[in-house]
Amino acid sequence: MTVEKYGDEYIIDIVNNPVDEEDEDNKRFLQDVSKWVGHPIVEAKNTEIGHTSAVKVWEDRRYMSGIKGAPCTVLLKKSARHEYECLVDIDYHVLGFTLEEKHRHDRFVKFERDNVISVLIDAGITKPMCFDIIREAGIELPMSYKLGFPNANCYGCVKATSPTYWNHVRKMKPVIFQQRAEQSRRLGVRLVRYKGKRIFLDELPKNAKGAKMKSYECGIFCDTN
Repeated sequence: MTVEKYGDEYIIDIVNNPVDEEDEDNKRFLQDVSKWVGHPIVEAKNTEIGHTSAVKVWEDRRYMSGIKGAPCTVLLKKSARHEYECLVDIDYHVLGFTLEEKHRHDRFVKFERDNVISVLIDAGITKPMCFDIIREAGIELPMSYKLGFPNANCYGCVKATSPTYWNHVRKMKPVIFQQRAEQSRRLGVRLVRYKGKRIFLDELPKNAKGAKMKSYECGIFCDTN
């Protein structure tokens, strides 16, 4: 929609932050979308740290998630975006926030950048409507959605605290669950909240359930709250 509406008047950069822990199918999806819109998608990376691995960020920082947010968000997304912004002359930002995410858009405008064009929100488009548009274009959604996850971010997102989410990770991606459990135990991070108390992943009962899984969006304009 942005390319169609503003492509003749502006130079448009479509930007992606690659993260190693995302599903490999995200690369297929990125290529399909690039072909569909007839526009290249460039990568923005944090060259200071020299890698795109969330696991390595947690290990290097000895910190996974807490009151300061998640360092993977700051280093792989936010800092990478800031670095890219220093390389190009940006007139406007266009974010992927949908109608039900207007509160996130408003927070970004208030605390980050005020030169934002809210293409999807202004058109009244919700996330399910985005799915329909993608399907109508003949593009398969990312594998993460087929596996029942609420978004296509990293599996085992350390910003999530729901027992429902973590037991879904355990069921669908058991190796990743074990990796997160081992690393979080070793670093002393209690990632999951169960019965009002923070516990380690390896303490989570397999039948534990919490609220319905929430969407932990983590795009190029990801917030850390």
